[in-house]
Amino acid sequence: MSKKITITKKRHLEMMLQQIPPHKSPKVHLEQYTTPSNIASDILWNAYSLGDIKDKKVVDLGCGTGIFTIGSVLLGASEVAGVDIDHESVEIARTQASKMGVKDNIEFISKDIQDFTGNADTVIQNPPFGAQKVKRKEADRIFMTKSMEIAPVVYSFHILETESFVERFFNKLGGCITHKFSYSFPIPRTYHFHEKEKIDIDVIVLRIQKEE
Repeated sequence: MSKKITITKKRHLEMMLQQIPPHKSPKVHLEQYTTPSNIASDILWNAYSLGDIKDKKVVDLGCGTGIFTIGSVLLGASEVAGVDIDHESVEIARTQASKMGVKDNIEFISKDIQDFTGNADTVIQNPPFGAQKVKRKEADRIFMTKSMEIAPVVYSFHILETESFVERFFNKLGGCITHKFSYSFPIPRTYHFHEKEKIDIDVIVLRIQKEE
């Protein structure tokens, strides 16, 4: 049975999220990068403060190894679903949720997000940035569209330079940007074409609320 964990400080949340392992074998065609625990905890804490987590149903689209899925449960979400096309990452997330005693509050689903048909109060997503010329170059648009179908509130990561496009896209989907959070997102050397040990990408996380 899952144990009840109550997080009362953002630093405590970050320390818990540090336990979640990164992708074991990152796949370039999925543009997989692990969200750092400090960034994940900040977004989750802001979402919690705005009333979008506690006692809410949350969906983590492209959940990877589960950092937003598990983090949402730790902050009191009533129900959380983590959806990812990569079976290996989902298994890591499922195992970690069990280790942390929160597996009974989470459903992990291994499938393409386009095939997910559930609904929720809040979606949190860190879709592929489209920074590489890979098969899923426009995957962010798929995520944006799906997220607005699922929930009235969405938190979505994007490269800062695409902010204007992303805002217009969400507006066309019936969403209104209510909050913006900016971060320097570290990308370590992960794939064969990476020349530097680490680069930092400026990203923006938008809170979108579906207009009535």
